[in-house]
Amino acid sequence: MTFLHSKKCILLSVLLAWQVQATETVSTEPVQEHSHNHDAHGQHDTPSNTEQAAEEHEEHEEHEEHEEHEEHEEHGGVSLSGEQVAMADIHLDTLEPLSLSESVYAPGEIKANGYQSYIVSPRVSSVVVKRHASLGEQVKQDQPLVSLFSEDMITAQSELQTAAVEWQRIRKLGQAAVGEKRYVAARNDYQAASRRLQAFGLSLNIINKIAETPDYPLGEYTLVAQSAGVVMTDDFNQGQQIAPGQALMLVSDESQLWVEARLPAHNDLHLAAGHTASVVVGDIAATATVTQESHTIDPVSRTRTVRLNLNNEAHKFHSGMFADVYFSGPQTSRVLAVQESALMRDADGDWQLFVVDEDGELVPKVVQLGNRYGKWQQISGVEANVRYVSRGAFFVASEIAKGGFDPHNH
Repeated sequence: MTFLHSKKCILLSVLLAWQVQATETVSTEPVQEHSHNHDAHGQHDTPSNTEQAAEEHEEHEEHEEHEEHEEHEEHGGVSLSGEQVAMADIHLDTLEPLSLSESVYAPGEIKANGYQSYIVSPRVSSVVVKRHASLGEQVKQDQPLVSLFSEDMITAQSELQTAAVEWQRIRKLGQAAVGEKRYVAARNDYQAASRRLQAFGLSLNIINKIAETPDYPLGEYTLVAQSAGVVMTDDFNQGQQIAPGQALMLVSDESQLWVEARLPAHNDLHLAAGHTASVVVGDIAATATVTQESHTIDPVSRTRTVRLNLNNEAHKFHSGMFADVYFSGPQTSRVLAVQESALMRDADGDWQLFVVDEDGELVPKVVQLGNRYGKWQQISGVEANVRYVSRGAFFVASEIAKGGFDPHNH
């Protein structure tokens, strides 16, 4: 009984082990098959579905960016109070078509008017004794400029005084008493001595004073202003030895200046005398008139020079300034244009104009630039008859930037 009972127990154990193994095999095969199908499905979808998903994702991002851009434009305006408008000197104008002349640009330089300028210089070797006028000073005609000393001047002044005494004596005696030859010789000696001092740069008033003053300090002389003007240069020092012809001062009447513009050699724009042009230096603009046009080409710069006369009675311009010169060309009509003060760059570097929208806010409008018409700049991208900021655009841009600043945006 014991043996049979043990044999049955062993057999029962074997049967139970076999059932457990069979159960594990059945439950494992579906998992393997499912895993295989999943891998196969993934391999099948990778080439096409991934690209489609990426495109859909990119379109979604572009759509969101577009919505954000539209939202930014809708909320990119600013409303200003009357106090702000007055404080910032903001001006509004209506954008209307204009009849303008296309401008031809040329770089230029403002120079002293050579016909109203003169160089102060000694005609004999001299030493500077004293300066009477300084750089930038406005001087009047016959005003003393600089005193000098010269040994050659001693000789010339001495000859004048000797000739003056003799001429006065002969003239009192009369031609009949001294004879015609002696009378003429004395007169000519005096006139020659006077002319020589005039050639040395002395005025007639000074020459007469030397002739009439026996104890006049010989050798010293003073150069005076030939006409009213401004001392443009004064390149000398007191005590300095000055050679004949060496420039001491340049005196010029700045009420009339020259502008020398340089046009490219290939430009065939004909500019007759009297043709006007706009001259711009920084924020200062004025109208100048063509006086001369060179018919030769500079061999170095390959340009031709056009000289203009600039009225400078307000003394806004000065010699040595560089200027932008705009000559007017053929006239065109119905041009939408604004002055440069109305244009500003945005964050992307595009030009923008601030216009008044339906709600009365000032909003930026991106525009494209066209031709230049003097102080006017042609624009496109905006319709006519809109109200826009013609002056004070920088302040408007600053206020909009303040409104768009998010201190929590990192």
